[in-house]
Amino acid sequence: MLVSKSEETSGRPQTPFLLKYGRERGVISATGHIWKQQRRASVIILRSLGIKQKSMENRIQVEAQHMVEFLTSQQGRALNPDHLIMSCVTNVISAVVFGHRFSFDNQILQCLAEATKAVVPFLSSFWGQLYETFPWLISLLPGPHQKVFDLLEYVRNYVKKEVKDHQASPKEEHQDFIDLYISQIEKTNIDSKAACDEANLVQVVMDLFFAGSDTTAVTLLWALLYVVKYPNVQEKVQRELDDVLDPNKTIQYEHRMELPYTNAVIHEILRYSSIAPLGLPHLCLKDTTIQGFHLKKGTIVICNLFSVLHDRNIWEAPEEFNPSRFLDKDGNFLMKETLIPFSAGHRSCLGEQLARTELFIFFSSLLQHFTFRLPEGVKTVNLDFIMGTTLQPSPYQICALPRFILHCSFGINTFSVRNCCVVFERTQSTPVTSS
Repeated sequence: MLVSKSEETSGRPQTPFLLKYGRERGVISATGHIWKQQRRASVIILRSLGIKQKSMENRIQVEAQHMVEFLTSQQGRALNPDHLIMSCVTNVISAVVFGHRFSFDNQILQCLAEATKAVVPFLSSFWGQLYETFPWLISLLPGPHQKVFDLLEYVRNYVKKEVKDHQASPKEEHQDFIDLYISQIEKTNIDSKAACDEANLVQVVMDLFFAGSDTTAVTLLWALLYVVKYPNVQEKVQRELDDVLDPNKTIQYEHRMELPYTNAVIHEILRYSSIAPLGLPHLCLKDTTIQGFHLKKGTIVICNLFSVLHDRNIWEAPEEFNPSRFLDKDGNFLMKETLIPFSAGHRSCLGEQLARTELFIFFSSLLQHFTFRLPEGVKTVNLDFIMGTTLQPSPYQICALPRFILHCSFGINTFSVRNCCVVFERTQSTPVTSS
């Protein structure tokens, strides 16, 4: 249906919250001509950013380095990785759309991350459903929904400020999403049907934040749980990374071609976690028939992506975490068309390529530099999820143990140590290592 009936079911139902959030603009909540124009413009811009000097990949690499540096500073202490991962993923979107990142303690970054963590789950929450049923009444009542609305407006106002700043200080060379979209507005301002304007720009940027940050961050949170749950998988990924990559060089997305097992693990994480089980609702734009069922124009269609990713007719033992299902008999990576975590068809995820690049670079960087373990005294990994718009893992603590120390200098000697402990003795001028 997502592909064969993609055009007929490409609408989006205008529920009270989607109207409040998207105002029938942008990519997520818009439908019809506006949606087509915004998606087309956004795809062109994102491709341009991805191709031109690999600017998107470079920004992910910078953020991965900040993530590694922060975890190294924790010296293996137990921590909840949620805040760090959400900050890094939000910073990637910030760099892509605004052209700059924030320091981890920046208040704006914290508000953007908090808004993402609040708005996305709100769709399926108790208060969210109340608002969808009685919007006029709930909007007048106090409650947690008011904070969600405040955060939503905070993000909208901040994006407007960034757009104004870009307009006030135009750059000779376009460097980010807002730059390129403003250029698109200037090119199409004589075309009344183009639908490229400042209001749509603001909404598309918000869409990139809310759709792109939460899903990628949640997937990475599951990834860390899985490598702790299955240490043999973690060790095999690390062994492949050690054999193929120079630890002193930056991981690139193209390295996935040389890392078939690591690539397979990431794809199995996407399948096994199935973080967006139902996606977003679709709307029939015309009468159509799906598998013998007649659907009238205006019918809401919900796609059960979870069932596809866990279908026994498609996947052998789908309840098992098994990266080998994405490898052929020779150990080469094997892509499967039935893996649709980003949905499919006209309404598939706009930022799929960005998300794939983030997942590969972040995941590979983390396992290249750290071994992940449960804190002392914790015996089991909790894989129970919190039901919502996305399937979130229950909050957890984890220890990131540095795997090696690079470029430690003693006098004129410099050394690198991998997978060992370094013992320093006051009476010696050289380190003593033990396996």
